[in-house]
Amino acid sequence: MLNDRSSILFLLETRRSGRPRDFVAPGPSPEELARILAIAARTPDHGKLHPWRFVHVPRERREALAELLERAYRAANPDPGRLEIEAAHRFAHQAPELIVLLSCPIEGHKIPVWEQQLSCGAAGMNLLLAAHAMGYAGGWVTGWAAYSDMVRDAFGTHGERIAGFIFLGTPGAALEERMRPEPEEVVSEWSS
Repeated sequence: MLNDRSSILFLLETRRSGRPRDFVAPGPSPEELARILAIAARTPDHGKLHPWRFVHVPRERREALAELLERAYRAANPDPGRLEIEAAHRFAHQAPELIVLLSCPIEGHKIPVWEQQLSCGAAGMNLLLAAHAMGYAGGWVTGWAAYSDMVRDAFGTHGERIAGFIFLGTPGAALEERMRPEPEEVVSEWSS
Protein backbone atom coordinates (compact mmCIF):
# COMPACT_ATOMS: atom_id res chain seq x y z
CA MET A 1 0.00 0.00 0.00
CA LEU A 2 1.36 3.38 -0.96
CA ASN A 3 0.97 5.97 1.75
CA ASP A 4 3.57 8.67 1.37
CA ARG A 5 3.80 11.43 -1.20
CA SER A 6 6.90 10.09 -2.94
CA SER A 7 5.24 6.68 -3.34
CA ILE A 8 2.14 8.28 -4.81
CA LEU A 9 4.24 10.26 -7.27
CA PHE A 10 6.12 7.08 -8.17
CA LEU A 11 2.79 5.35 -8.80
CA LEU A 12 1.70 8.16 -11.13
CA GLU A 13 5.05 8.17 -12.93
CA THR A 14 5.10 4.42 -13.50
CA ARG A 15 1.52 3.68 -14.55
CA ARG A 16 1.33 2.45 -18.08
CA SER A 17 -1.18 0.56 -20.13
CA GLY A 18 -0.69 -3.04 -21.05
CA ARG A 19 -2.05 -5.20 -23.85
CA PRO A 20 -5.04 -7.10 -22.48
CA ARG A 21 -4.11 -10.16 -24.53
CA ASP A 22 -0.91 -10.37 -22.46
CA PHE A 23 -2.65 -10.27 -19.06
CA VAL A 24 -2.68 -13.48 -17.03
CA ALA A 25 -4.08 -14.62 -13.71
CA PRO A 26 -4.30 -13.64 -11.04
CA GLY A 27 -6.57 -10.71 -11.55
CA PRO A 28 -8.05 -8.68 -8.74
CA SER A 29 -9.99 -10.70 -6.17
CA PRO A 30 -13.66 -9.79 -5.71
CA GLU A 31 -12.71 -7.66 -2.69
CA GLU A 32 -9.90 -5.93 -4.59
CA LEU A 33 -12.17 -5.31 -7.57
CA ALA A 34 -14.82 -3.78 -5.30
CA ARG A 35 -12.17 -1.49 -3.83
CA ILE A 36 -10.84 -0.56 -7.30
CA LEU A 37 -14.36 0.40 -8.40
CA ALA A 38 -15.00 2.40 -5.21
CA ILE A 39 -11.78 4.32 -5.82
CA ALA A 40 -12.72 4.83 -9.48
CA ALA A 41 -15.97 6.46 -8.35
CA ARG A 42 -14.01 9.07 -6.35
CA THR A 43 -13.63 11.25 -9.42
CA PRO A 44 -14.31 14.91 -10.13
CA ASP A 45 -18.03 15.09 -10.76
CA HIS A 46 -19.50 18.58 -11.14
CA GLY A 47 -23.08 18.38 -9.91
CA LYS A 48 -22.61 15.00 -8.21
CA LEU A 49 -24.34 13.31 -11.14
CA HIS A 50 -22.04 10.26 -11.50
CA PRO A 51 -22.63 10.33 -15.27
CA TRP A 52 -20.88 6.98 -15.73
CA ARG A 53 -21.40 3.37 -14.76
CA PHE A 54 -19.24 0.30 -14.46
CA VAL A 55 -20.44 -3.10 -15.68
CA HIS A 56 -18.37 -6.09 -14.54
CA VAL A 57 -18.23 -8.98 -16.99
CA PRO A 58 -17.15 -12.02 -14.93
CA ARG A 59 -15.16 -14.89 -16.46
CA GLU A 60 -18.21 -17.15 -16.54
CA ARG A 61 -20.02 -14.62 -18.79
CA ARG A 62 -17.19 -14.21 -21.31
CA GLU A 63 -18.51 -16.83 -23.73
CA ALA A 64 -21.84 -14.98 -23.80
CA LEU A 65 -19.89 -11.79 -24.53
CA ALA A 66 -18.03 -13.54 -27.36
CA GLU A 67 -21.35 -14.64 -28.86
CA LEU A 68 -22.71 -11.09 -28.56
CA LEU A 69 -19.63 -9.66 -30.27
CA GLU A 70 -19.92 -12.21 -33.07
CA ARG A 71 -23.62 -11.38 -33.63
CA ALA A 72 -22.89 -7.65 -33.61
CA TYR A 73 -19.96 -8.02 -35.99
CA ARG A 74 -22.00 -10.17 -38.39
CA ALA A 75 -24.87 -7.65 -38.29
CA ALA A 76 -22.49 -4.86 -39.37
CA ASN A 77 -20.44 -7.07 -41.73
CA PRO A 78 -22.73 -9.61 -43.44
CA ASP A 79 -19.85 -11.63 -44.90
CA PRO A 80 -17.13 -11.65 -42.23
CA GLY A 81 -13.94 -13.62 -42.51
CA ARG A 82 -12.94 -16.35 -40.10
CA LEU A 83 -10.12 -14.20 -38.67
CA GLU A 84 -12.48 -11.34 -37.76
CA ILE A 85 -14.81 -13.73 -35.92
CA GLU A 86 -11.88 -15.35 -34.11
CA ALA A 87 -10.63 -11.87 -33.12
CA ALA A 88 -14.02 -11.04 -31.58
CA HIS A 89 -13.87 -14.24 -29.53
CA ARG A 90 -10.28 -13.60 -28.41
CA PHE A 91 -11.27 -10.05 -27.38
CA ALA A 92 -14.03 -11.38 -25.13
CA HIS A 93 -11.80 -13.92 -23.39
CA GLN A 94 -8.64 -11.91 -22.75
CA ALA A 95 -7.46 -10.87 -19.28
CA PRO A 96 -8.78 -12.13 -15.95
CA GLU A 97 -11.16 -9.21 -15.35
CA LEU A 98 -13.22 -6.93 -17.58
CA ILE A 99 -15.07 -3.75 -16.69
CA VAL A 100 -17.19 -1.99 -19.30
CA LEU A 101 -17.15 1.75 -18.62
CA LEU A 102 -20.33 3.49 -19.74
CA SER A 103 -20.72 7.22 -20.22
CA CYS A 104 -24.28 8.15 -19.29
CA PRO A 105 -24.58 11.92 -19.28
CA ILE A 106 -27.81 13.59 -18.28
CA GLU A 107 -28.97 15.59 -21.28
CA GLY A 108 -30.54 18.99 -20.62
CA HIS A 109 -28.98 19.30 -17.17
CA LYS A 110 -27.31 22.57 -16.15
CA ILE A 111 -23.99 20.68 -16.05
CA PRO A 112 -22.84 20.51 -19.69
CA VAL A 113 -22.59 17.07 -21.29
CA TRP A 114 -18.93 17.77 -22.05
CA GLU A 115 -18.15 18.09 -18.32
CA GLN A 116 -20.05 14.90 -17.64
CA GLN A 117 -18.04 13.08 -20.31
CA LEU A 118 -14.80 14.38 -18.80
CA SER A 119 -15.92 12.95 -15.45
CA CYS A 120 -16.40 9.57 -17.12
CA GLY A 121 -12.86 9.69 -18.46
CA ALA A 122 -11.55 10.61 -15.03
CA ALA A 123 -13.41 7.63 -13.54
CA GLY A 124 -11.68 5.36 -16.04
CA MET A 125 -8.29 6.82 -15.17
CA ASN A 126 -8.96 6.40 -11.44
CA LEU A 127 -9.82 2.76 -12.12
CA LEU A 128 -6.51 2.21 -13.91
CA LEU A 129 -4.54 3.96 -11.17
CA ALA A 130 -6.23 1.95 -8.41
CA ALA A 131 -5.49 -1.31 -10.24
CA HIS A 132 -1.86 -0.23 -10.71
CA ALA A 133 -1.57 0.64 -7.01
CA MET A 134 -2.68 -2.91 -6.20
CA GLY A 135 -0.07 -4.42 -8.51
CA TYR A 136 -2.25 -5.15 -11.53
CA ALA A 137 -2.04 -3.90 -15.09
CA GLY A 138 -4.89 -2.37 -17.02
CA GLY A 139 -5.70 -1.85 -20.65
CA TRP A 140 -8.46 0.54 -21.74
CA VAL A 141 -9.57 -0.27 -25.27
CA THR A 142 -12.41 0.65 -27.56
CA GLY A 143 -12.47 -0.64 -31.15
CA TRP A 144 -15.54 -1.28 -33.24
CA ALA A 145 -17.45 -2.94 -30.36
CA ALA A 146 -17.48 0.28 -28.34
CA TYR A 147 -19.35 1.98 -31.19
CA SER A 148 -21.80 -0.83 -31.92
CA ASP A 149 -25.38 -0.06 -30.90
CA MET A 150 -26.04 -3.77 -30.48
CA VAL A 151 -23.14 -4.14 -28.04
CA ARG A 152 -24.08 -0.92 -26.26
CA ASP A 153 -27.67 -2.10 -25.86
CA ALA A 154 -26.42 -5.23 -24.08
CA PHE A 155 -24.76 -3.05 -21.42
CA GLY A 156 -26.70 0.19 -21.40
CA THR A 157 -29.45 2.18 -23.01
CA HIS A 158 -29.87 4.70 -25.78
CA GLY A 159 -28.13 7.89 -24.71
CA GLU A 160 -25.33 5.97 -23.04
CA ARG A 161 -22.06 5.16 -24.76
CA ILE A 162 -19.36 2.62 -24.14
CA ALA A 163 -16.37 4.70 -23.09
CA GLY A 164 -14.19 1.63 -23.09
CA PHE A 165 -13.52 -1.94 -22.17
CA ILE A 166 -11.07 -1.93 -19.27
CA PHE A 167 -9.22 -5.22 -18.89
CA LEU A 168 -7.32 -5.99 -15.68
CA GLY A 169 -4.82 -8.67 -14.77
CA THR A 170 -1.22 -9.50 -14.05
CA PRO A 171 1.19 -8.59 -16.84
CA GLY A 172 2.30 -11.76 -18.62
CA ALA A 173 5.00 -9.75 -20.38
CA ALA A 174 6.94 -6.64 -19.43
CA LEU A 175 4.90 -3.49 -19.92
CA GLU A 176 6.50 -1.30 -22.54
CA GLU A 177 7.07 2.39 -22.04
CA ARG A 178 5.81 4.47 -24.94
CA MET A 179 6.95 7.82 -26.15
CA ARG A 180 5.57 10.61 -23.99
CA PRO A 181 5.38 14.24 -25.04
CA GLU A 182 8.08 16.57 -23.81
CA PRO A 183 6.63 19.23 -21.48
CA GLU A 184 7.33 22.00 -24.00
CA GLU A 185 5.14 20.15 -26.52
CA VAL A 186 2.05 20.28 -24.33
CA VAL A 187 2.62 23.06 -21.79
CA SER A 188 2.56 26.75 -22.59
CA GLU A 189 2.20 29.97 -20.68
CA TRP A 190 -0.76 32.15 -21.43
CA SER A 191 -0.04 35.68 -22.53
CA SER A 192 -2.70 37.92 -23.88
